[in-house]
Formats: sequence, C-alpha cells, structure tokens
Amino acid sequence: MGTTKRRSPLTDWTVLVPVVALVALVFSWGRELPGFAVVLVALCLAGAVLAAVHHAEVVAHRVGEPFGSLILAVAVTVIEVALIVTLMADGGDKSASLARDTVFAAVMITCNGIVGVSLLVGALRNRVAVFNPEGSGAALATVATLATLSLVLPTFTTSKPGPEFSTGQLTFAAVASLALYGLFIAVQTVRHRDYFLPVDTGRDADAHQVDDHAAPPTGRAALLSLGLLLVALVAVVGDAKAVSPTIEAAVAKAGLPQAVVGVIIALLVLLPETLAAVRAARRDRVQTSLNLAYGSAIASIGLTIPAIALASIWLSGPLLLGLGPVHMVLLALTVVVSTLTLAPGRATPLQGGVHIVVLAAYLFLAVSP
Repeated sequence: MGTTKRRSPLTDWTVLVPVVALVALVFSWGRELPGFAVVLVALCLAGAVLAAVHHAEVVAHRVGEPFGSLILAVAVTVIEVALIVTLMADGGDKSASLARDTVFAAVMITCNGIVGVSLLVGALRNRVAVFNPEGSGAALATVATLATLSLVLPTFTTSKPGPEFSTGQLTFAAVASLALYGLFIAVQTVRHRDYFLPVDTGRDADAHQVDDHAAPPTGRAALLSLGLLLVALVAVVGDAKAVSPTIEAAVAKAGLPQAVVGVIIALLVLLPETLAAVRAARRDRVQTSLNLAYGSAIASIGLTIPAIALASIWLSGPLLLGLGPVHMVLLALTVVVSTLTLAPGRATPLQGGVHIVVLAAYLFLAVSP
C-alpha cells in the first residue's frame, strides 16, 4: 500500500561508496597520480556524487522543504569554499582569478544549467512547469545583487588598479554578502517559508501520494544520512582536488584559458545538486529544483566572498574578482532572461531551452574567448 511503502533511507552501496571515496582521497592527497589512479579516483568521485544525492533526499524527507535543499546547498558550498581557498594557497599568482572564475561558473551553471534542465524536464513531463514566482523572484534578486556587488563592481572601482577591491571595499563586500545571505535564509525558512514550498498542481497524484505519505526516516537514520552526506561531499570535493592537477595539465596542454579550470571544478562540485534538482523536477516539484539552484548560487557568493576576504590576510598575490566585458554581458543576459522566466510562475520547454542555450554560450566562450 502507498501508506506503508517507503524507500529505505540507507542501502549498502550508499554507505560503502562515500567511505571508499574518502579512503581514495586519503591515499591520493598531495600525491602525483598515475593515469590508472586518476581513473579510479574519478570513479570514486562519481559514486560519491550519487550517494550524496541519495542521502540529501533522505535528510530532505525528514526535515521537509525548504530545509532539505538548504542543507545540501550550504554543505556543498562550504566544502567548495574550502577547495577554492586550498587551491589558491597552493597555486600562487596563477590562481589569483580562481575564486572569481569558480564563483561565476557556479552562478552560470545554477541559474542557467540547473534551472534550465529542471524547467525543461518539468515542462516536458507535465506540459507546464509550475513554481512560486514570489520565492524564486526574491532568490533571483538576491543572486543578482550579490553577483553585481562582488563580481561586477571590482572592474570599475579605482582605489586599486586592475579588477580588484581595496581592503576596505573587500571588507564591505564580505559583510554585505553575509548580511544578504543571512536575510535570505531567514525569509526562506521562517518568515515567508510558504513562498519556497512546492506548488500543489494536483498532477501526478499517485507519485505525490507515495512521496507525501511515505513514513519519514527515523531521527537516527536521518542523522546517519546527514553524516554520510557530509562524508560524500568531502570526498567529492577532495577527489576533485586530487584530479585537479591532471585537469590543469590537460587544460594547459590543450591551450585553453586558465578560467576553464574553474568551470570544470564548479561542474564537478555542483553535480549532486544538479542530479537532485532533476529528480525533483521529474516528480513535478520544480520549486524544489529552483530552491536548489538559486540557493546554491546565493551560498556560493555569500560564503565564498567573506571566506576569500578572510583568507586574503595570509594569502599572497593579487585577488582578481572583477569580470570582463563578455562575462558581464552573459550575467546581464542571465538576469533579464531569468526575470522573464520567473515572473509568470509557469514555464514551458522554451524557457528551459533558452537557459540551456545561455549556459552553452558561456561554456563555449570559456573555451574559445
């Protein structure tokens, strides 16, 4: 019966794979890996991504929306920030733009890739994807403000030459980012939580009934899944760092811009959220997908900029944050298109396709500037 059927919160592979991926991280950390080892670490990374999605869904089922998507977004972003700081500490001057490249890549991937695929999947499955324009619009406004303050203004400020902030400007950007992020979390989880809940469309009733009435996992199972989620995410980011020298070497050998490294890192780190968002869209819960996408973009900027500002105390070399003209145009296009997409609260496959094309343009221009 639908009232007794429940997906097991833990299965053998979801327990073993994060542990194996973490072991692979321990043995590969700080070592130059041969080809076969890179392949093994990459396989562990892929398995850890799938395990992270599973455990995130278990935790989300226990705590409900929008807390479930918030937990995954914050967990991924905190570890992403640690990865960026670690790579910047090891990379010297050549990593001066790594934070900018990775954060901007995260914004483009979430606001165009995750949003576009989710809308496309939801609309193709149900003819029209339905979501709350109030909550999604507020999230987009927060993303646009954070991106402009942190990634656009440094290109035009004059206190310091180049696309950099002065110490005072960087401090202001860090404080403003934290303040906006905290305000958004308060609105999303407390004061206007209903704006971020999935819209009840009445469609796909059987799937909703199984999902809504299935008994939630026990507190012990949810805590275990939360712990394994963190283990899986640490393994994802750590294994991504382990294979990053291979990625950097391949990018240099192919004659591609250094910014491509930031794009690849962001793609790897955001895989768990992408898969979770697509699965939510398939269940006609597009609002959950948008929560994941915009929540990740907000967390990526709102946590990375303060962390980089703090790390700049001991990091040597310049910190390039300002975007170039091409990326500013793509950011402006993303904000305009996203505004038009979210305003009606409904989307067809066309809107999803438009966002995917914007992401494709960003990826193409990253490879061929």
